[in-house]
Amino acid sequence: MRTIDDLDVKGRRVLVRADLNVPLDGETITDDGRIRASVPTIQTLAGRGAKVVVCAHLGRPKGKAEPKYSLRPVAARLGELLGQDVAFATDVVGDSAQATVAGLQDGQVALLENLRYEPGEESKDDQERGEFAARLAALAELYVGDGFGAVHRKHASVYDVPRLLPHAAGGLVVGEVEVLRRLTEHPERPYVVVLGGAKVSDKLGVIASLLTKVDRLLVGGGMAYTFLKAQGHEVGQSLLQEDQLDQVRGFLDQAAERGVELVLPVDVLAATEFGKDAPHDVVEASAIPADRQGLDIGPKTRELFAAKLADARTVFWNGPMGVFEFDAFAGGTRAVAEALIASDAFTVVGGGDSAAAVRRLGLPEDGFSHISTGGGASLEYLEGKTLPGLAALEDAE
Repeated sequence: MRTIDDLDVKGRRVLVRADLNVPLDGETITDDGRIRASVPTIQTLAGRGAKVVVCAHLGRPKGKAEPKYSLRPVAARLGELLGQDVAFATDVVGDSAQATVAGLQDGQVALLENLRYEPGEESKDDQERGEFAARLAALAELYVGDGFGAVHRKHASVYDVPRLLPHAAGGLVVGEVEVLRRLTEHPERPYVVVLGGAKVSDKLGVIASLLTKVDRLLVGGGMAYTFLKAQGHEVGQSLLQEDQLDQVRGFLDQAAERGVELVLPVDVLAATEFGKDAPHDVVEASAIPADRQGLDIGPKTRELFAAKLADARTVFWNGPMGVFEFDAFAGGTRAVAEALIASDAFTVVGGGDSAAAVRRLGLPEDGFSHISTGGGASLEYLEGKTLPGLAALEDAE
């Protein structure tokens, strides 16, 4: 895979596919982590005299312009981080985009409006997607793929455009791939994975793959209740995927056969309802009352998980242990994060809600070896899938 060091960018228009999909409260960015992660590549290209044209998506506007999904606030924040004005095009490939790009001087940066305003970006129709890709590619002379959070999508800006232009991977993508290769090819052992989040169904492939590679698998969050139910425990009103019980029983059997230690919660915070101020008690994970729902792992489980992480040499963590957005149910996620910080392991936070939780809880980002910018992309890589965006970057011209 070529990198930006292999490109002669001075005086040339370089289209950078970044991942700037940040959470917004109105026009206020509530977590700028992805923007900050994109800055080094953009800064390097601008510093080398490129005319940098950044493109990205935000939210799911489904092929039409919706003001609430505009990237305008992102352009302002990117400019602050770069220390220079970022020109903003009010469309993606139309008159504004063409005029904005034409007005760039060497070393200047522009941001196009939300790629997903264009139906061709996400189209399943190869021709429609290809036609949009051709219009996008026409804005530039070179392409740099740096939006790791989108490389698992077969979208025009990720998959089709690099096939039309000389291309290279940006620093963020190169760094992510190096970390994931370390996890998949030669992890130092014990190798422990912590999985959380709401649904088992979101992680079926990665669990199946990890059970052939890891020494220990810790399961928390909403998905833990399907595991507990599969063991025969009652889980009350907790999140449960009944249709996944047979699959999960298979995972439990597979772990036992392979000698993988699969660790589940032993106690939970069981609440009367789903809410930030919901009354709750600590109950045994095997005896959740019929009228209660588990919203976080309990104190004994926090200690257990910390102990299971203490001797690890490699840790991958994806998914919160509870509803961390509510302070009362953030303790389990905090405990896991702090155990990773305290360990001597190579620790990888697998993007998505896990990365958001680290920032929301005010934990030091440099306390982890790596915080990924792509939750879904990281999981699919670990699952062994071919990621369209990486395949396109690896292709020779």
